[in-house]
Amino acid sequence: MNKIIEVEKLVKMYGDFTAVKGISFSVDEGEIFGLLGPNGAGKSTTLEIIETLRSKTSGKVLVDGMDLDKQPNDIKKIIGVQLQTSGYYPGLNLTELIELFNGLYNRSVDATQLLQMVNLKDKAKAKFKELSGGQKQRFSIATTLINQPKIIFLDEPTTGLDPQARRNLWDLIRDIRDKGTTVIITTHYMDEAEVLCDRVAVIDSGEIIAINSPDKMIDDLVASGFERKKEVKAATLEDVFINLTGKSLREE
Repeated sequence: MNKIIEVEKLVKMYGDFTAVKGISFSVDEGEIFGLLGPNGAGKSTTLEIIETLRSKTSGKVLVDGMDLDKQPNDIKKIIGVQLQTSGYYPGLNLTELIELFNGLYNRSVDATQLLQMVNLKDKAKAKFKELSGGQKQRFSIATTLINQPKIIFLDEPTTGLDPQARRNLWDLIRDIRDKGTTVIITTHYMDEAEVLCDRVAVIDSGEIIAINSPDKMIDDLVASGFERKKEVKAATLEDVFINLTGKSLREE
């Protein structure tokens, strides 16, 4: 499997504080890779360095074979980074925003086709601020695809969404991966990481303390003698909720 991201002994210091402590990991082309950790663990700093948004103190980062130190502008051309809500002009509708991004990226992506892909075709003339939470997240992901990237970075994409919108976004992320794009995701929802990610790295206090597939991590924990206090059931309360109310999106 081709390694599309390679990180070696990455360090980031802020004065006397070391936020990232010499971590090393790689991401395979075409996988969904999760970076998990508590707030302040260093995961956002790590991703911002890979995204060329933050400088590193030391270490080596290769993205699709390109050295971050030597080819940052080339790296920017092959990645898509999810913007926060403040990143969109409030006076433009969704079609106009996509056309704006087309100009920035020197692309000619069909706005209607892109909006249809993320189930927002009927919102083409709506302004971003008029969208529901799930719609905003889907549009935000859509904008990461305008430059036809090899890799997209999604920072907690389902935070605050209801169960239907959350699962719909999972389907969208899988579809993006199935079309050949590598996905790097951060999330505080462990069930989300378990369902979506081919592999996850757990980072704490600036160090990677585990990296493997979710299934292997769970199997290793069980093999160590760990037992859950509550009986494991074949479904979750979220499954019950989806089954009772349906999977279709409920959007204003």
